[in-house]
Formats: sequence, structure tokens, C-alpha cells
Amino acid sequence: MSAAAQLSGRVIDGPQFANWSEKIFRQMRDGGVAVAHVTVAYHENFRDTVDLIAEWNQRFRQHRKLIGFAGSREEIDAVVASGRTAIVFGLQNPSPIEADLGLVEVLHSLGIRVMQLSYNNQSLLCAGWTERDDSGLTNMGREVIREMNRLGMAVDMSHSAERSTLEAIEFSERPITISHANPFAWKATLRNKSDRVIDALAANGGMLGLSLYSGHLCDGPATTLESFCTMAARLAERIGADRIALGSDLCQDQPAGVLTWMREGRWKEATAQDAPFPNQPDWFRSNLDFANIRDGLAKAGFSAEEVEKVMWGNWYDFFGSAFRPAAGDDASSKASPQPELRMIG
Repeated sequence: MSAAAQLSGRVIDGPQFANWSEKIFRQMRDGGVAVAHVTVAYHENFRDTVDLIAEWNQRFRQHRKLIGFAGSREEIDAVVASGRTAIVFGLQNPSPIEADLGLVEVLHSLGIRVMQLSYNNQSLLCAGWTERDDSGLTNMGREVIREMNRLGMAVDMSHSAERSTLEAIEFSERPITISHANPFAWKATLRNKSDRVIDALAANGGMLGLSLYSGHLCDGPATTLESFCTMAARLAERIGADRIALGSDLCQDQPAGVLTWMREGRWKEATAQDAPFPNQPDWFRSNLDFANIRDGLAKAGFSAEEVEKVMWGNWYDFFGSAFRPAAGDDASSKASPQPELRMIG
């Protein structure tokens, strides 16, 4: 049986930033999550990010029967074939590379395969969506995209501002992703993406992961499954079902303080009270609930083949291409993390 056939009926999701536990990993398995793109770091510097990767190494040892690292399509196939969930590492902020282009390759060698060029604020690479002014890609931003293209690390513009996102789509020699967002026309928040951005992303072979975070949904936690799936169907009519996947942004079991860290990091004076996470819609609260989306997409008019593409096939193809080093580059010899992870995964 081919790897694609083995994955049929499964889910690829990302990013997620759960309060990781055996319970979560068992729910991934029971919910059919074959691959999870997980957020390793938000505002951490390089050294702190290394510590977080070391924590993941420990999880791979402790939960070796449930999860395994994957940094390529071949490694995804191997982990999934063993009956476990393949874990793909991502960063939601370029802060771990600090101001050092060389750290992009170091982080790649440690397993990072997806990186956002900004979070909510201005970074050294481009503007985040909350900034009043969007000056587009910086000089360093262009150099980092070149290096990510060379190594096989996917550029993610989920939290970036409009001009910055459009310039990244145009400048990157490889398709990029907006891993977790929805159309602005469906939910009018600047965190979601305009038709202009979505059209440019699709025209350049990129991937849009539809978000299930309440702040990105048209009616917050009251949003219905029918509304979400109808939005996905209309979007597929616009850009094609091949360009759509799921990026749940699930933060299951995280305490309120984590949301404050995600939004404010170290750049803002501490607030008096931590912000609570908004409630999830009742049809998607954990990794056990992806079957609801599968059924909802079918009811919204997606064919069986299109449902499989949205649920796993599109990410599977995108990751397989995006994680390959550029042709003729020797980065393939550095594509996997330390030997301990390879033995575990």
C-alpha cells in the first residue's frame, strides 16, 4: 500500500500549540491526526528555542509509541506507517534567529521546517498585522527568504501585514503558506486575509490553512459548522480545492497566561490580568473533532476526493515539496535533527 493510501482518511493540521500531554497525543491518534505542525516558539530567542526543542526530544522519548519527529515527506511516511502522529516543527516568529542569518540553517538542522516572518508586530524581516505602518519586506527579510528557500523551510505569513505578505509571495522562489487564517470577507479582522492576498497566494502555488480559532471565525464560538464549511466551499470555488487545508490554531488546555505571552511577549509591560482564551465552537474543541469537519465539508458540496485533499492531501503535497532542499544544494545532508531524534522517529 502506498504512503498516500495509508494516509487516506487521516488529518494533517497545523499549527497547534496545545499544552502537550499524553492525553493530547492520544486524542491526535484517536482523532486521525496523522501529521501535526506544532509551534515550538513564539517570542523566544535562539537559546530559549533550543531548550524548547530539547523538551520535544524528551516528549519523543516519553511518548515514543504515539508521536515521532518528521522533517521530510519520507520521515512523515515512516512515522505514519508506524501508527504514530508525525510532528513537524514550526516557529510563529523569527525571533529565534535573532539578527543572525546563519541561525536559520542552525535551526533547520535542529528540525524547524516552518517559520513566520513576523508575529503581530514589526520584526527584523517584515511588519505584523497590528502595526500602523507596513513597509513590506526588509533587506534582512529578503535574505532570510532566500535562505529558507535554499534549505527547505516553508515561509509562513499568517500574522504578517498585507504589503509584507504580498511581497513575500512575490519574492519567494518557492510557494509559501498562510498556515492559519480565513478570508477577511467572511470575518472582518485584519488578522484574516484579503481576497487580493488569497488570490496571489493561490496563483503562486501557496497553501491557505483555514483557522478554527474563535477570533478568526465569523461569529466567534457561536459560528456554526455549516457556516465554516460553506465559507470553505466558496473559497474553493474561487481559488480551487487544491489550495486549501486546515490550520486549526488549536491551543487546547493552555492556561490564560499563555495567551498573554503569545500576544505581548517581552515587548510590552506586563498587564494586570492575563487574557483568557476564547471558547471554541462546540463542534471543534479537540483533536477528536476533525470528523465533524470532514462531514461538514461533504455536506457543503465538496466531493470525496476534495474532502481528502483539504483534510490531508494538500498539506502532504505542500510539505513534501517545501521541505526538500533546493536542487543542487547540500542541505539534504543536514535535513534531519540530531541522531537521537532519528532513532526515536
